[in-house]
Amino acid sequence: MSTSPHEAPAGELPRLARLDTTSLVDAAGGRLRVLPLALRPVRRGLRMVGRALTVDARGDLMSVLAGLDRCGPGDVLVVAAGSDRHAVAGELFATEALRRGAAGIVIDGLCRDSRTLAELDLPVYARGVAPTACPAKGVPVVQVPIMIGSVEVRPGDLVLGDDDGLVVATEEEVLAVLDQAEAIQRREEALRTAIAAGSSLFDSTNYEEHLAAVRAGKDSRLTFL
Repeated sequence: MSTSPHEAPAGELPRLARLDTTSLVDAAGGRLRVLPLALRPVRRGLRMVGRALTVDARGDLMSVLAGLDRCGPGDVLVVAAGSDRHAVAGELFATEALRRGAAGIVIDGLCRDSRTLAELDLPVYARGVAPTACPAKGVPVVQVPIMIGSVEVRPGDLVLGDDDGLVVATEEEVLAVLDQAEAIQRREEALRTAIAAGSSLFDSTNYEEHLAAVRAGKDSRLTFL
């Protein structure tokens, strides 16, 4: 699989854009990489799917600028900030990313200008905010594997994000569970509609059977019918 930052979106990206992270994770049974839950969206309600363009900032803005300079349609700028005191992106970087057609920005660190970021149609995830910015003096380091918490993110990885969190996977990993994830999402949407219309959730699960098995110490699994 090519990892060119300007590669045309793969055929599964439009399908992924309609999926919740919960459906994808449930279908994969814990086999996909989930980024630290401390990374939260600045603006809620947006979905993000694209390919990782990685940045190892090391507490400096030059790598972020170099990554932004290479950013194209469908890219997700994934930044290992290397600083827990100063921001590595704000309204100008995000507006440029939006102009370039980027799918979003993920910062393992801090952003700033959060009021403006919350108004942009660009998903931005970060651990928090700060008014100060990192310096811009370092030699850029981009498109290398980076660690986000304990999770490795590699150039070209698929990145999916929504209000529940961020999932990272290879194209092969996604293709292996995509059909099942779509089936899970359709089933849960149908169940929610039925519950809202008056049906009981418990009519659509094996709860009683599962509870009896749990009490008896037997192997069992809660399932939705």
